[in-house]
Amino acid sequence: MGRTRKHTRRRPRPNPHGVLVVHAGSFGFVRTAEGEYFIPESKMAGAFDGDLVEVAPLPARGASDGARADRPAARVLRVIDRAHDIVVGRYEVAEPFGVVVPEDHNIPYDIFTMRADSPDIPDGALVRVRMTAYPSRHEAACGVIEEVLGMADDATVSVESIIARAKLETVFSEGALAQADAAVLDEVGALAAGYRDIRDRMVFTIDPADARDFDDALSLEPAEDFRKHGAVWRLGVHIADVSHYVEWNSSLDLDARRRAASVYLVDRVIPMLPEQLSNGLCSLNPGETRRCMTCDVYLDEDWRPVGYDLYPALMRSCARLTYNQVLDALQGVPLGASGTLDGLKGCATGQGIDDAIMQRVEILSDFAQARIACRQAAGGLDFEFPEARVILDGSGKPCGVDLRVKNQATSLVEEAMILANEVVAVHLHERDFPALYRVHEKPSPDSLAALLPVLSEFSWFNRISPERFVAGDAHAVQQVLSESQGRLEADLVQALVLRAMKRACYKPECEGHYGLASAAYAHFTSPIRRYPDLVVHRMLRAQLTRRPQRFEQEVAALPWIAEHSSDMERVAEKAARKSQEFKLAEYMSRFIGQAFTAAVSGVAAYGMYVKLDNTAEGLVAARHLGGEYFALDAAGCMLVGQDSGRVFRLGQRVEVVLESADARAGRLDFRLA
Repeated sequence: MGRTRKHTRRRPRPNPHGVLVVHAGSFGFVRTAEGEYFIPESKMAGAFDGDLVEVAPLPARGASDGARADRPAARVLRVIDRAHDIVVGRYEVAEPFGVVVPEDHNIPYDIFTMRADSPDIPDGALVRVRMTAYPSRHEAACGVIEEVLGMADDATVSVESIIARAKLETVFSEGALAQADAAVLDEVGALAAGYRDIRDRMVFTIDPADARDFDDALSLEPAEDFRKHGAVWRLGVHIADVSHYVEWNSSLDLDARRRAASVYLVDRVIPMLPEQLSNGLCSLNPGETRRCMTCDVYLDEDWRPVGYDLYPALMRSCARLTYNQVLDALQGVPLGASGTLDGLKGCATGQGIDDAIMQRVEILSDFAQARIACRQAAGGLDFEFPEARVILDGSGKPCGVDLRVKNQATSLVEEAMILANEVVAVHLHERDFPALYRVHEKPSPDSLAALLPVLSEFSWFNRISPERFVAGDAHAVQQVLSESQGRLEADLVQALVLRAMKRACYKPECEGHYGLASAAYAHFTSPIRRYPDLVVHRMLRAQLTRRPQRFEQEVAALPWIAEHSSDMERVAEKAARKSQEFKLAEYMSRFIGQAFTAAVSGVAAYGMYVKLDNTAEGLVAARHLGGEYFALDAAGCMLVGQDSGRVFRLGQRVEVVLESADARAGRLDFRLA
């Protein structure tokens, strides 16, 4: 009897999936679960930078057109998810077409539109086009013009292009504007509804000098009515009562919910709420009565919370202080010897700070330092990176860079806000009341384990338990950051640890905040500019007073709101960062040919990124690293010369020369000095 052959259908092995990252509009890379692949320019199959793609590895002989020796080559089989449905570019007349050349140099495809559909658009205009067909072997990329942003050779339209690409809303609905215009303070109604009148308390705001909306204020008094509980101080954190004016599912609310956050661009703010509210009725402007939600925290002599009180109130700020003003005063005025307030009253006068307010500021600075130490003892992590803001002149041209770093003044406000956020989160969580929480999960063991080969090179790492570090023990991670401080490798270690961290997000569940060492944390202190804070205010009001109509409808929407707010937060941050990069590149264009000291901020197969002390970042292409081939060591975060063994590593200081600056693309190119 002959043998029978079993016919079994094998399940085809799935091809790798990943996001395509295009370099210089030519070749690209796709990082997948199976590893990273090099994609030659001829094998992209119409995929754009940022698209989620399926790739198929190429045989060695099929990868000859530019394959990288340290990366296997692959071709794009298909695009799974498109990253761009809107493209911004320069309009060129080529009858019968209008051809859009993308501003993003990593999109190497021109987009064709019909000239007859938009005959009045001038040659050289900057336009926003909606894609109708993506490029393929048989068809060019096609689209429809949606908006003319200006002329492409006008540097001032660069921010407009960012707004268009991010699809940010810049116009409020008629209903939202009408509701904002109709909003009134109604002091009598507030007091009748149970608001407390705290206008006799000395309340003040501390913000950047260029701030226009003030949503948080502070007060500090001896805790005379809470002595029996061991309290010495009553710290008041007073937050704009936005929820009174923005009701659930109103036109104002729908506009704010879609935006989810104010966007702070280099030359403007796109507010979450109309200016009648954001800069007017909700803003805690000095000398004006405002509705607020107050969080009074009672603190003992060691600055530990021993009680709190949450309630709506009417307040009046008596001073508007700036961070620089407070910092100068703290550095130039000695701390009060008595450590008491002695019942002093007063307001800020002229450019100085009233004695009574200054005394409170000094004591609050002590509070902030004690709270920082307490959080560090609990395992809190602190990454300190300077924040750059480009200074613009009256015509919108960059004239300087302001580096903002954490200091006594910013810490004073930050610690008060963190404490209030924790108090509100604990209050709602302990009562099992619906809310939105700010959640920061601990880093994954795999992410931390990947750092061990680099960290193990340093002798001080022998004093740290690798097992505890990989497990995400906050004190072990904290020790790594502490041990590296003041050493040559400090920037490298801080950058690696920060990259291993997960991104904080919003959730309806209370899962703690790893970075702050908080068991419960919510955003409560910025309802003018963050929608989750507005939601927390509504939940707190409902818990303190009564549940409004359609309360269950809002509770049911919390999961969607959390996800949407987390997404829009990333959109807002990216747009803000891009706008700064554009103006920073424009500013740096005056320094072409000059040498700078920089730090290696990233390494890739095609070169390395460097960051100057003013945070300007650009690329040193591989061809500028020398005549030899440099291989990427991803695990070691470095490029290694194959002939000389020369190493360029993340965090390493190098001397570079600025080769070119493209203001419209926000791009800087360097070479080694």
